[in-house]
Amino acid sequence: MDKKPHKERFDAGLKTRREVLGAGYVDKAMAGADEFSREFVDLLNTYCWNDIWNRSGLPRKMRSVLNLGMLCALGKEHELKLHIRGALNNGLTRDEIKEVFLQVAIYCGVPAAVVAFRAAKEVFQSEK
Repeated sequence: MDKKPHKERFDAGLKTRREVLGAGYVDKAMAGADEFSREFVDLLNTYCWNDIWNRSGLPRKMRSVLNLGMLCALGKEHELKLHIRGALNNGLTRDEIKEVFLQVAIYCGVPAAVVAFRAAKEVFQSEK
């Protein structure tokens, strides 16, 4: 477990979150935090984006592959689109993302892959 003070972990996680998901998206999300959601945002930046994403055990590219598969399996289309963008930022190619979604078709089912391919198409078109 990271022994850095909480503020340092939060800041490091926020930096990673911006690098993966894009500063514009994260800054908008951070600006939308309110009294109700502030503790959740703190949890995301500190535990998810620092304590997990900044671990040295897996490279970011591998973490993105895992996220794509898990989000497909869970049917979380909104988060999937976000993490497709993140996967591109982390160095996955469109062909590698396609291979992940073909694997999803076999292990999670064709309907999950249909959603994944549709989401990727939307993201790729918006990236042009």
